[in-house]
Amino acid sequence: MNTPNPTSSSAAAQPLPRIAVLATGGTIAGAAPDVANTAGYQAGVIGVAQLLAAVPGLDAIARIQAEQVASIDSKDMALALWTTLAQRINTLLAGDDIDGVVITHGTDTLEETAWLLHLAVKSSKPVVMTAAMRPASALSADGPLNLLNAVTLAASGAAAGQGVLVAFNNRIHCARDVIKISTYAVDAFQSPEIGALGWVQDGRVEFQRRALRAHTVDSPFTANGPWPHVEIVTSYAGVSRIAVDALVAAGALGIVVAGTGNGSIHSTLQQALVEAAAKGVAVVRASRVGSGHVMHNGAAKDDALGFISAGTLNPYKARVLLALALARGITDRIELQRVFDTY
Repeated sequence: MNTPNPTSSSAAAQPLPRIAVLATGGTIAGAAPDVANTAGYQAGVIGVAQLLAAVPGLDAIARIQAEQVASIDSKDMALALWTTLAQRINTLLAGDDIDGVVITHGTDTLEETAWLLHLAVKSSKPVVMTAAMRPASALSADGPLNLLNAVTLAASGAAAGQGVLVAFNNRIHCARDVIKISTYAVDAFQSPEIGALGWVQDGRVEFQRRALRAHTVDSPFTANGPWPHVEIVTSYAGVSRIAVDALVAAGALGIVVAGTGNGSIHSTLQQALVEAAAKGVAVVRASRVGSGHVMHNGAAKDDALGFISAGTLNPYKARVLLALALARGITDRIELQRVFDTY
């Protein structure tokens, strides 16, 4: 007579993690007239139920709770939707019945949304974003595998406490580091300065390092609004001061400049920004270069001009952090520099 193994029985009865999949649209939910068309498609037209149905094996990884939060092309991402998304994630993760969240998103603004959530989510439970470079209707669409890997990652205990992660093309990226580097390639996301956190493939998750800067539960920021007016200008050969003057006149509270090289700024634009800073506008120096950091020049330059250094954040992520800091009432330049040095 065979005696049942109580240990094996207990392990088999262990319920799968419950993962909430929040869909926002994007190319991953896009459709084109034919399978060879990877450019002339409409984003965000496929619902979350159809997205999940195209990924066999999900039910062996997690119990899925699906929600359609939005159905947009991510180029049209709005601040109000950021607030909605952050609040919904925080509500879901505050309960005991959700173990992690996966967000499907368009690639165009994914790095900005990921960074915002990295600072505004108040839970150590896994939050994973994913997307696709080819629409769901395309031959060799990359969305289903990316979504499978994202759910696998969110269901993994190793993802807890890592902040917001991006699962794309088998790699795991930190929301702070990841950027889009290609207009068409399925390997469109990289972390160029220090590399990916790890990888996920064939159901296996492996981390090679952890993000060291404060995030999520260790971040004081929220995305509850109202959102301060923060814009980006770019330095280039022959640039005028028109954009800066117009933004100051319109009441902008912050301006991020995408400078050349190590955040250097054309003298004409710099003068306009110095005047803006003197009027109380927060001015942050970032770089239009794809990787590297913008050094804080200290008393010799930044302090004298009234500027703040973005460090390793690109202009788009610097704008997000500046907006969150200003929304929290941080306006002193020294305190703002401390924010950029910390997060």
